[in-house]
Amino acid sequence: MIRALRIVLDGLRGLLIGLAEIVPGVSGGTVALITGVYATLISSASNIIAGLLSGLRGHGRAMLALWASQPWRILIPVLAGMLVGIVTGAALLEPIMSEYPTHTRALFTGLILASLWIPAHMVGRAWDLRLLVVAVVATGASFVLTGLPVITGGSESLWLVAPAAALAVCALVLPGVSGSFLLVILGMYEPTLQAVNSRDFAYLVVFALGALVGLGAFVRLLQFLLSHYRNLTLVVMTGLMAGSLRALWPWQGSKREILSIPADSFTVWLTLFVGVALVAALIAAERIWQRRGAPNFGVNRDAL
Repeated sequence: MIRALRIVLDGLRGLLIGLAEIVPGVSGGTVALITGVYATLISSASNIIAGLLSGLRGHGRAMLALWASQPWRILIPVLAGMLVGIVTGAALLEPIMSEYPTHTRALFTGLILASLWIPAHMVGRAWDLRLLVVAVVATGASFVLTGLPVITGGSESLWLVAPAAALAVCALVLPGVSGSFLLVILGMYEPTLQAVNSRDFAYLVVFALGALVGLGAFVRLLQFLLSHYRNLTLVVMTGLMAGSLRALWPWQGSKREILSIPADSFTVWLTLFVGVALVAALIAAERIWQRRGAPNFGVNRDAL
């Protein structure tokens, strides 16, 4: 009975992470941290990739031994829940984005705006003039790049699917960073939602391969940067996120040109503030959880 309850709870954790990954501005990494499976997911992902690399080098037994040592009793229900969350979230969001594009972008803008606090706060008292200049430059560069026309979906953009997936999956390593938001910046968010809903397996296979490459390469690179250039990396990340808000500005044309704000925009502003409030609540929950030490929610439960 207890084991069945744990499976259900792990599945619910995965469901929450999957739903978070679908919404730009909500970090699946943050939700994983709050629900207590962050350390397990990151450690297992690193070990699974390491085992795969060993297998490719001809060390099949080492690969199988490493894979067998992973906490699959936790991973399988969490991953299954994530899959259900992603499929469900994609089915719900696509028609909403089509029917209410301005309000949807306003919600996403609020989510990202509040999320800026996370990497900026992690720098703490290390903020100085040099880091401020770096943040301004990163913001300006991101603002210009995200003002470029969106790449449309379809077969002609398949070459971008794998790199986009590789970048998006890195967001799971960094609580506070949204993988879906990275897809929005690249113009791949809506095509990916459509691929999930239409079961476009060619697109999804390419996306999955890109995600694997991202876990194997970029995740280690990010870990290196955060270990050796932590503050600089976080400052650049903050600037990139801030400048990229242009891609989500509610009032924009088909070519991402910024439009004037109409007079009757109260509900749009209200939606934006709802997005801010949601992330603020999530951040507050994470801080409370960290103070409590998250004693019973699955962190390092490999021995269970």
